[in-house]
Amino acid sequence: MNCFSHNLNSIMQEKKVKACDLSRMTGISKARISQYMHGIYIPKAQAMEDIAFALGVPSERLMNSEHVARYKRMRILGDISCGIPSFAYEENGESVITDTGIDADFCLIAKGDSMKDARIYEGDTVFLKECDMVNNGDIAAVIIDDEATLKRVYYYPEIEKIVLIPENPKYEPLIYVGEELNKIRIIGRAVAFRASLL
Repeated sequence: MNCFSHNLNSIMQEKKVKACDLSRMTGISKARISQYMHGIYIPKAQAMEDIAFALGVPSERLMNSEHVARYKRMRILGDISCGIPSFAYEENGESVITDTGIDADFCLIAKGDSMKDARIYEGDTVFLKECDMVNNGDIAAVIIDDEATLKRVYYYPEIEKIVLIPENPKYEPLIYVGEELNKIRIIGRAVAFRASLL
């Protein structure tokens, strides 16, 4: 039994939660919960967070220092619209745990359905690498005046034009040309997404 499984079993005993209960609360199969409990596998970051949430404990309580090294805490800077641009870009003090394989600087929570065909849905966490320019076709968080949106970006410097494309046919592309480009600012390229638990 590894340190994680020891901690998991102790907390489950303390909370009077059985494997079937934890499976129901997290959506993780009972067989996989059993493997975690017996130390056969250590969960990835999302499953770790789901289990901690279901048990009502900080995720750090499930890990020892060896496991902590495999994960990092990512700050959430707020919500970002996947529809009509709207969002105040500010740090809200919340964070999520992710594994160290995701090379991102911050994350945002998706709102709306304009990126659904890219499999980004309401409530999903979007991990972003901070940058002020992306390749054409990249999904990026873009500030327009003081609001923000998540879209595919196409920039044509030779004709001073930027096109922000949704991934939902019910939304029209957002097109900016000439001096309108002065109010556009890319803040990050999307590098990973995590589905909402809801």
